[in-house]
Amino acid sequence: MTDTYARTRTSTWHNWAGTVTARPAHTESPASVEELADVVRRAGADGLKVKPVGSGHSFTAAAATDGVLIRPDLLTGIRDIDREAMTVTVEAGTPLKRLNTALAREGLSLTNMGDIMEQTIAGATSTGTHGTGRDSASISAQIRALELVTADGTVLVCSAEQNPEIFAAARIGLGALGVITAVTLAVEPIFLLTAREEPMTFDRVTSEFDQLVAENEHFEFYWFPHTGNCTTKRNNRSAGPAAPPGKVSSWINDELLSNGVFQVACSLGRAVPATIPSIARLSSRALSARTYTDIPYKVFTSPRRVRFVEMEYAVPRERAVAALRELKAMVERSPLKISFPVEVRTAPADDMTLSTASGRDSAYIAVHLYRGTPHRSYFTAVERIMTAHAGRPHWGKIHTRDAAYFSELYPRFGEFTALRDRLDPDRMFGNDYLRRVLGD
Repeated sequence: MTDTYARTRTSTWHNWAGTVTARPAHTESPASVEELADVVRRAGADGLKVKPVGSGHSFTAAAATDGVLIRPDLLTGIRDIDREAMTVTVEAGTPLKRLNTALAREGLSLTNMGDIMEQTIAGATSTGTHGTGRDSASISAQIRALELVTADGTVLVCSAEQNPEIFAAARIGLGALGVITAVTLAVEPIFLLTAREEPMTFDRVTSEFDQLVAENEHFEFYWFPHTGNCTTKRNNRSAGPAAPPGKVSSWINDELLSNGVFQVACSLGRAVPATIPSIARLSSRALSARTYTDIPYKVFTSPRRVRFVEMEYAVPRERAVAALRELKAMVERSPLKISFPVEVRTAPADDMTLSTASGRDSAYIAVHLYRGTPHRSYFTAVERIMTAHAGRPHWGKIHTRDAAYFSELYPRFGEFTALRDRLDPDRMFGNDYLRRVLGD
């Protein structure tokens, strides 16, 4: 340690998409909860802001700071597995890919997860990372307890029994309430999922959307703009046996087509936008139907090597089809050329204060563009549609909404801001993004 901070260094930080740059006064990598609490106390004495950062997969500036940037690189690993309670307690900086593989070795799994696993557990849960599920919700909804360092350096344990009002908010806390140092998650014995992927027309998938969601534990689809084509994915539990995709077919679908060829297509589309509709028609037919059975993280997640920018909105599930049809009509009548498919997923209502699914069954509509492509016109048009359907933007993805909007969309928004006033009255954990979305 130096006289002032633990493992101090100063460097410029960029997020994964290259949309955010921060130049903190100090970047810290504490190796224990005690070291982290000491960093927070010292930063407070020096009048510096503090922000934790994970793998940088958020597209917003939620983690940006010119004060002390905390990297949780040394706060990793599993602290405890409780097989009686069926929980795992994991350090905040643990990447989801390490957690998933470690749990699998122990014969355990999370119930649901998102479609990538590069994020840290604290970063993923703090921004509401989710997959798709008829009955099972986001990763944050699987939290049973968490450990939080507050602005005065106090270490709090929060659960439904201890500090329940903080627990309700901090599971998706945006880094506004403190620095999460550990998370306890519900787990279950490892199981098998059968994935069924197949093409389907946009008209059919939207007309049968409610049925497809009701009949499958996990349903999602991708619509290819400039076409009437979609690819669908249904994941359901299976008694087995395991039948993973063959190495060659898996490489063709997940690496060659979804990453390698797609990267080339996106680069061509960015250079010559007029080619995008033709590329979209080819892309929408390139991925053939397939069925395979494997353990959860190998079915839920896929490699995503093509870099992009993203906007995602959660709308009430009963309004999803109307919003999608408006989105398709907007693209068709506009001069926009959209190279990335539109992703649609679902989640059941939950009870977390700032969850995008708080109090309502939700459908997520996500739009993407290749990194470096001008995105403002497209995203503005999409946002206009989604907000007209009472959409709630993903906290870690591009949007322009502010505290006034959120106070109308989240019935418990005032609870969160009152708790923030109590835990961080001087806004040690604040930044420009939080000032916009939470007020000051």
